[in-house]
Amino acid sequence: MAKTYTFLQFQEDYPDSAACLLMIMRLRYSDKPVCHECKRQTKYHRVKKRRSFACQFCGGQVYPCVGTPFEKSSTPLYKWFYAMYLFTTTRHGVPAKELERQLGVTYKCAWRMAHEIRKLMGSLDVTALFGEVEVDETYVGGKRPGKRGRGAEGKTVVVGLKQRKGPVKTKVVKDAKRRTLEPVIREKVRQGSVVHTDEWFAYRGLSKRGYEHKSVNHGSGQWVKDGSHTNSIEGYWSQLKRSIRGTHIHVSTKHLPKYLGEFDFRHNARKMPDRMFHLLVGLLRREQPA
Repeated sequence: MAKTYTFLQFQEDYPDSAACLLMIMRLRYSDKPVCHECKRQTKYHRVKKRRSFACQFCGGQVYPCVGTPFEKSSTPLYKWFYAMYLFTTTRHGVPAKELERQLGVTYKCAWRMAHEIRKLMGSLDVTALFGEVEVDETYVGGKRPGKRGRGAEGKTVVVGLKQRKGPVKTKVVKDAKRRTLEPVIREKVRQGSVVHTDEWFAYRGLSKRGYEHKSVNHGSGQWVKDGSHTNSIEGYWSQLKRSIRGTHIHVSTKHLPKYLGEFDFRHNARKMPDRMFHLLVGLLRREQPA
């Protein structure tokens, strides 16, 4: 059984906001930073009562939270890190109401924090999929009760690409036509890969685009044919929809891409639960601001 990053370990690593700020500083300015003002390799020292550090030579200050979700937030960094911890230790997501209760903040604050964390999770860069890749589209939202599947009123179309025993990538698209789905596949799947789909006509031209295309006919009750199936991506859709219904009740089209980024991150890091939180924190790293 894989080890997990426990709450006690989290408390030990990040006992207060100062420890969180120091981690952000290390991530974004490395161990041997160069001052942008005096151009010398320096050591930065914490400035009291500010989220900043000063150069040991010229006193020039840097603000490591600039360009992060915490830049314009007055919420203590410890609460931000704890919220990120919660997002990496759940299977079904964290509603804003739960953050409100756990952190002791207003619902408005909790809602904003949740969306900023989802955007950070969605920034995880996954290399192009290859090998055996399953592609399918699904429909999220809409009227209840309402028509299921293609043609359902008010639903948002999402295309998913799942490398067998590997990562998943999802994207909100305007429709399920060939001109929409094919460019997404060509962008996210390496040529030469075997692409498994159902019988939907939008996938029929893939063999002419440098892929080996295999399909199953769900309409006739065919689910597996000579090793070809879409069971992996359909299992992912099932988990995604259960989580949305059970945790968030409803997700609007406007914010759905953020939720997809969250669930993709969690799925792609599922085999390393002891490092998932640190992987998320590591996404705060970027080039030093000029």
